[in-house]
This record gives sequence, C-alpha cells and structure tokens, in this order.
Amino acid sequence: MRIGNRNFSFGNHTYVMGILNVTPDSFSDGGKFRGIEKAVRHAQEMEDAGADIIDVGGESTRPSYTKISDEEEIKRVVPVIKELKGRLNIPISIDTYKSRVAKAALEAGADLVNDIWGLRYDSDMAGVIKEFDASVCIMHNREQASYTNFMEEVKKDIVQSLKTAYDAGIDKSRIMIDPGVGFAKTYEMNLTIIRELGQLLEFQLPILLGTSRKSVIGLTLDLPVTEREEGTLATTVMGVMAGCHFVRVHDVKGNVRAIKMTEAVRDSRLL
Repeated sequence: MRIGNRNFSFGNHTYVMGILNVTPDSFSDGGKFRGIEKAVRHAQEMEDAGADIIDVGGESTRPSYTKISDEEEIKRVVPVIKELKGRLNIPISIDTYKSRVAKAALEAGADLVNDIWGLRYDSDMAGVIKEFDASVCIMHNREQASYTNFMEEVKKDIVQSLKTAYDAGIDKSRIMIDPGVGFAKTYEMNLTIIRELGQLLEFQLPILLGTSRKSVIGLTLDLPVTEREEGTLATTVMGVMAGCHFVRVHDVKGNVRAIKMTEAVRDSRLL
C-alpha cells in the first residue's frame, strides 16, 4: 500500500499510526496539543518514537461529541498539516468524515483520509479521495448497535463501504479497513471484534486497529482514561498476533516496543 511518499509492505510487521488531536474536547487529550507549535512538537516526538503515520483530528468523535462546522474543523487542522508537511518525513492522515474538510486537508498536504463513517456519511467523500489519488481508511460504523449476526453484519457493512470506494474509482491498493472499536458496538461487541480480527483478513486489505485508551479498556479494568496504556498494549499484542497491519495509538513509544517484542516471539525459529 502506498501512502504519500512511502510504500508499506505487509506480511510480517505491524505499523504505528500516532494520534494528534488538535481539539479542545477529545476524550483522552483534548486541548493538550492545541496551537501549531505544540502540535508539531508532539508529532515530531511521535515520529522520533517510531510512528509511521501521524493522524490529525480536528473534531472529537467521542460518545455524545459536539459536532462542529466544516469551517471550524478546517481552521483547526489545515495550518497544522501545512506545518507538519515541511517538518515530518512520514505520511500525514486527516481524521474526518466530511468531504470539504478532507479536500482542504489534502490540498494542505495530507496523504490519507481516515473516515469513521466508512464513506457512508458524506456522498462526496469518495470522489474527493479519488480526485487527489489519496489513500483511505474505511472504518466500520452504523447508527445503532443493533445486530442479528454481529460479525457477519459488520463484514456486510464493510462490503458496502468498499463498493462505494470502488465505484468512485479508488484503487484497492489505496484502501485499509478498521473494525471500528467503540463505534456502534456494545462492550461485549467490542471485545468480540478485537478477538475476531482475523476474520477481516478475508478482505485481503490492510487492517487498522484503534483501541487506544477507549472505554472497552476502561470498563474492563475499571480505570480512567489516563491509566489505560497497559490495556491498550494488550490489545496491540493481540492485534499483531491476529495479523493486524496498523495500530492507531496515543502512546507511540510503548506500542512500538510491544510490537517489536511480539513480532520477535511470533517469528522466532529454533535453529
């Protein structure tokens, strides 16, 4: 898969997407990296720690989040992306489900669109991605956590999103998928989809796992958002063992180390 100026090879390594929230209200680090210099400094720290992609988000999508205007979101993300483009050596992702925001971010230098609605919220999104020959992460989501056959319906929803991408002319080599932990799923469903990640390999597309500090970890361990790194690392290890290709995380250094150790054990051979 090509993202920006970098080719990602899959088969034996899990890459790290570092989260850069430039929002006042994100569930984990809202307000912490507002301001261009703070944001850029944190992105550089994540790159130095081993991040392979930086994912910039300008609107919180936590439960019961407050939706903001396209103009406000663009105002938050575009100056940061422009600055990052000249100072990072790794690709930049824009975390948005709005085509106008995606277009402005891609014009500013973003390489990948991370769409939490899997191209199903904004009918213009797929066309914008194709126009810029950008890459896309298609996340599973729906209005309600109502399923008859959970895993089969998740896969059917992903098929519909992929059809939208292919109909717009987006090449398969530009697409990754995300099971959408924490979105339109109960606690038990979130645990299940982490356990069953391997089922998504049937799409023959890179898989991104995003569990970092999420409520499924907080509920399991009965811990606040500031104390969920160990739980995140456990899910990262499970993702690596299941064949996941990317993890989206806040703590880059810890996850890079966990991935390296897990891959060493997984790939070890008695000589």
